[in-house]
Amino acid sequence: MAPEAKGPKRAWQAGARRLNHSAMTAPLTPEQLFAHLDALGIETRTHHHAPVATVDEANEVWAGIDGLHCKNLFLKDAKAKLWLVVARADFRLDLKSLPARIGSARLSFGSAALLEEVLGVKPGSVTPFAVVNDRDRRVDVVLDAEIARHDRVCFHPLINTMTTEIASGDLPTFLRDWGGSWQIVELP
Repeated sequence: MAPEAKGPKRAWQAGARRLNHSAMTAPLTPEQLFAHLDALGIETRTHHHAPVATVDEANEVWAGIDGLHCKNLFLKDAKAKLWLVVARADFRLDLKSLPARIGSARLSFGSAALLEEVLGVKPGSVTPFAVVNDRDRRVDVVLDAEIARHDRVCFHPLINTMTTEIASGDLPTFLRDWGGSWQIVELP
């Protein structure tokens, strides 16, 4: 049976346990991520599928998966600040206008090596869940405001052979527990 969608207004979970980053020696596995989400009271529904590295590839497996599907862009600005932009899958990135919307310097894509170093995932598996691996909270997360207008949202759980649905209101709960910087922005 599918978990009940809680909607975007779900309250902050009292008693949620913050992940002990100082005790982490390696990036979390999907199973460890699921245990952490469960400890936060975040219900998940996970779908297994063939590896997908792009939105175009993912469109083929998303047909039977409910929720807003998202793209996740790992970016670095001209001042070496790192950004993770989480947007609806059909979002068209304009690297020239995005800095004004999010308060960054000029943006470019972060390298695969930097992505693995900071978020502990490979290209094609970028996800807001990967901030659990950002021990030093180097990444600023930007959420497309469209996410809050949907009951459920979908992301890879640290690997691109699965897609996990959560209630959209649980994403801020997860990010608050992480403790890093994040913002909600209206993206065009």
